[in-house]
Order: sequence, then structure tokens, then C-alpha cells
Amino acid sequence: MQFVPFERLTLEQHGEAARILVDAFVHMPSAWNTPEEANEEIALFLEDDEYQAWALTDDEKVLGWVGAVQHHDVAWELHPLCVDPSVQGRGIGRTLVRKLEEAAQQTGVITIWLGTDDDFGGTSIFGKDLYPDPLSAMKDLAPATRHPYVFYEQLGYVVTGVLPDVNGLGEHDIMMAKRIRP
Repeated sequence: MQFVPFERLTLEQHGEAARILVDAFVHMPSAWNTPEEANEEIALFLEDDEYQAWALTDDEKVLGWVGAVQHHDVAWELHPLCVDPSVQGRGIGRTLVRKLEEAAQQTGVITIWLGTDDDFGGTSIFGKDLYPDPLSAMKDLAPATRHPYVFYEQLGYVVTGVLPDVNGLGEHDIMMAKRIRP
């Protein structure tokens, strides 16, 4: 397997990356639902200097990819992480996150943060009114199904907050972060 910066992928591999983006998030209504939406997202990583991404390939086939958005000199947003559903569960997501963390460390980044939406019923807070005290409501956060926040916790990310109702009433974005440098 090989890590390839997005700008070095072929046009065909960019198409594979777009397909993976749609397929990996098919369960999430707020995600990329069409090839056109996925291609627009891919274009950001090729055209905007604040966006960078790496793909993991095997014999030229894209298995998954991870992106970073550099909002600040010392903090990156992990966005998105997607693995082809046909190879999920084989450590590819973990490998991609580690690659992102290594690249971030090399540039002086201290923190990586991410949002992991629950617009599909993946957690105990789905469908609940988190106001007037969203942070108190987070005390009871638990997975209801396979929600990505559990995966990120296993990699050392911690829940730092929540953005209530950002995908619709009762459909929240769970915020997470990890310090990658002391």
C-alpha cells in the first residue's frame, strides 16, 4: 500500500475517491449524496491551498482517503475520512488518520479537530432537544449504532462539544479533538 498526495492521483483515481466519498457516507443524509457533490468536494482539495488530502492506494486502486483543512497555523480540521465500504474494518481508516497526524506534526500543528454528525440516529442524543444546556446533555452520549465518534475515541480523540441542530432539529454535530504535540 502507498500513500499518495491528492494532487498526484490520476483523473481516474480522483473519480474513485469521489465514488468512495458517496459510498462511505450513504447512511448520512447530510453528506455527499451524488457524484456531482462528491466531485465538487474533491475539487476543493485540488484547487484550494488550505485543503490537502492523501489517498491510500493498493495497486493503483484507491482504498480510502483523508483530508485536512488548515484553518489555523497550529490546528487542522480532519475532513473527511472515507474508506471504501468493501475494505472497511481492515485498519485503513486508522492508517489514514495516523498519516494525517504525522503530516500535521511535521508542519507544527498542535491540535486536530473534527465534527462527526449524527443525522442518522447513531447516538443517544439523536432527536433530542439539547437546549438550554447542550454540554449537560452530552453527559449521556452513547452509541446507538455504529457511530464514528467511537472510532475516533479509540484513536485518542475526545469529545469537546456539540453543535445542536446543525443538520436539522435533533440532528447534531459532535465535536472532537486531539492534541498531537506536547
